[in-house]
Amino acid sequence: MITVMSVGDLVVDEPDPASFFAPAAQTLRRGDVVIGHVEVPHSTSTAQVSTDVPAPPADPAALTAIAGAGFHVVTLAGNHVYDAGDQGVADTIKYAAEAGLVTTGAGLTLDEARRPALVERGGLRVGVLSYNCVGPRESWATSRKPGCAYLKVLTHYELDHASPGGPPAVYTFADPAHLERMAADVEALAVEADVVLVSLHKGVGHTPAALAMYERPVARAAIDAGAHAVFAHHAHIMRGIELYRGRPIYHGLGNFVTVTHALTPALGDAGERADWARRRKELYGFAPDPGMPFYPFHPESRNTAVAVCRFDRDGLVSAGFVPCWIDDAGRPTPLGDCGEGRRVAAYIEDITRRAGLAAEFGWEGGEVVLRG
Repeated sequence: MITVMSVGDLVVDEPDPASFFAPAAQTLRRGDVVIGHVEVPHSTSTAQVSTDVPAPPADPAALTAIAGAGFHVVTLAGNHVYDAGDQGVADTIKYAAEAGLVTTGAGLTLDEARRPALVERGGLRVGVLSYNCVGPRESWATSRKPGCAYLKVLTHYELDHASPGGPPAVYTFADPAHLERMAADVEALAVEADVVLVSLHKGVGHTPAALAMYERPVARAAIDAGAHAVFAHHAHIMRGIELYRGRPIYHGLGNFVTVTHALTPALGDAGERADWARRRKELYGFAPDPGMPFYPFHPESRNTAVAVCRFDRDGLVSAGFVPCWIDDAGRPTPLGDCGEGRRVAAYIEDITRRAGLAAEFGWEGGEVVLRG
């Protein structure tokens, strides 16, 4: 039997990157395959090509700290992977490989971006695929352009009353051709891997309990095609968990190590960072803790988790998570079965219920386990 662990977003853009993983490293090293999502390019490039919220590249040396903390696979399909252009994508893949990390989800072409990460543990071959559902089209790879593997999501607005300009109902759904492409990738990977895992960058940011219409169908399509588990991220806050056909879908694993000053306006700043700080308050109704300028996220996002799934030759044995709390220094700290751990687990159970997702929560040792 092998243990697979997965966390949400990684933004390691502060000095002494290894220090932010120190409280979690002992837990992560218990995983045979540990997966994280690298949110920003790691590059020496100074290019800024994205129209999304600005996210400058991080120091390539931080990838060594990620590997040193116990990670084996990093997924790259996200809305910021192309923020530093072609060089940013190429550098991130190169420096990750030099650090001993296997990547998936980005490449110099779309075929490369769709290529799975493959690792073998305990006689089982584990494959990971990574897709992005959000952000600017500049991030998408093509047959001749670097970028990420993507899944196109369409948005339709419909007035629910006769008042032009009034608040609409919002409908979102994945392009059927893109769903078929993802399913084909999953089915092909199932031929060569014993355990198939899918990573999705999806959802509405900073919103814990609401799922956009497209999210469950996309995640379930991956399971229907043969995935044993789905791990999602992007919202920078924990989101609910469900068991579908006996397999876990983590709809958002929130933040793990996400430390950066890039989104915190400096005094007198009138650029994109200041614009984003204003819009963030209007759109999501929160302001970050001013005492943590390196952590520009929703205060509730300090509740987080490490997903834990165990597999043998017959498939999934168990699924659950280790509750964690991001401390005042921005470090995710595993909690186990204690007062604080139960508080975080209760938070995750509450947002699961509010999202209308089906999963029962229980404790075994220091982990929360899911039951259908």
